[in-house]
Amino acid sequence: MTAAPFAPADAPVQGTGDHGIPFAEAAGVWARIAALSFGGPAGQIAVMHRILVEEKKWIGEERFLHALNYCMLLPGPEAQQLAAYLGWLLHKTKGGLVAGCLFVLPGFLAILGLSCIYVLLGQTPLIEGLFFGLKAAVLAVVIQAVVRVGSRALRNNVMRGIAAAAFVAIFFLDAPFPLIVLLAGIGGYVGGRAGLSAFKGGGGHGPAGGKIVHDAETALGEGLPDHARPNLSWSLKISGAFLVLWLAPVIALLVLAGPDNVFTQIATFFSQMAVVTFGGAYAVLAYVAQEAVGTYGWLKPGEMLNGLGLAETTPGPLIMVTQFVGFLAAFREASGLPPLLAATLGAILTTWVTFVPCFLWIFAGAPFVERLRGNRALSSALTAITAAVVGVIMNLAIWFAIHTLFTQVRTVGGVGGGFDVPVLSSLNVPALLLAMAAALAVFRLKIGMIPVLLASAVLGSAYLLIV
Repeated sequence: MTAAPFAPADAPVQGTGDHGIPFAEAAGVWARIAALSFGGPAGQIAVMHRILVEEKKWIGEERFLHALNYCMLLPGPEAQQLAAYLGWLLHKTKGGLVAGCLFVLPGFLAILGLSCIYVLLGQTPLIEGLFFGLKAAVLAVVIQAVVRVGSRALRNNVMRGIAAAAFVAIFFLDAPFPLIVLLAGIGGYVGGRAGLSAFKGGGGHGPAGGKIVHDAETALGEGLPDHARPNLSWSLKISGAFLVLWLAPVIALLVLAGPDNVFTQIATFFSQMAVVTFGGAYAVLAYVAQEAVGTYGWLKPGEMLNGLGLAETTPGPLIMVTQFVGFLAAFREASGLPPLLAATLGAILTTWVTFVPCFLWIFAGAPFVERLRGNRALSSALTAITAAVVGVIMNLAIWFAIHTLFTQVRTVGGVGGGFDVPVLSSLNVPALLLAMAAALAVFRLKIGMIPVLLASAVLGSAYLLIV
């Protein structure tokens, strides 16, 4: 492994790993990445790639993509998991913890503050207008996600058929999201084992453009650091520790508060979500909307859009919208606590059971991930799941559109309990115009997501203040 230009060949590297990158410097870089992590997983992964691969040359293209492919096989937010993986690769366990936690912290604090403003001042024209505008713009963002993911994932008729089947299952039949993911994964795995070309892996989020930096040209080099080699004893210890950190609060709440307590429901529901939510943040949103709105009644459909608007306009993973859901759930069912205190505890609990499992998956599996390289069946399972997720996101887009653009919705009977259709006479014309303007800005003018969201929020406030 080449030390220069990162450190002289005879320079001491005690406390820096075997690559000469000081831990304090790496922590500063991870803080910088966290502050710039807007725009969903594709944008966040691109930021990591630009800084770590192209700018710093700490990690090479091949290793970065291999780590990304592994994270895409896992449930949960792949961008945060990629940060934890690369942090671990550079500086062992403490590196993974710092990288993964910093990736979440700015968004957590921002959404916590904005959630407090929402429940305290949300009925004022200014704040109500901000969220009115955000909801209209978020609809365009979700449609953009359908197009972006679909253009990569639906490359043949088999993948299009899987997406269509997933949409029918979740929209018309009210099929649970985990079942859709499971069936798609099994189908893809079988297709991959059979060698069918339609299930060939590829697509998904990934860096694009820029000069390729090979592993041999980086600080880490082509070889693996000693701490990154498979170590069953370490993996079992770290996995056990994170399993306890994750499940101990859940079990304690079940025993002490009972299954009907709102905090117990938050802990159990979002723990389940952490295990089954493959396919990125928008797939998670479909599952959360299905359960948090329809099953638990924690919030209204329009408030899911408000939460997504907050997550889109703050740094960190889009899955942080779940924090907003937990905040509102605990605020409205405070269980004898002051509402804001209960809401804050609900937000912390939601974030805890959402992200602690991410560290478990990374620390348990990363040392053995080399064995997954080139595994056609696993890659095919991921490909089929990604195709199914396109159908799930399409369901989310239609669900959001119905509840954003119409003030009245009715349920039509169906096999799974019915599906929502709008009352056409209740069309909200200002919301339609804002959504059309946002779509024009995103698709035609190619304006960035953050400017579109901010402009829509300002226009929404101006409209409600004037009216």
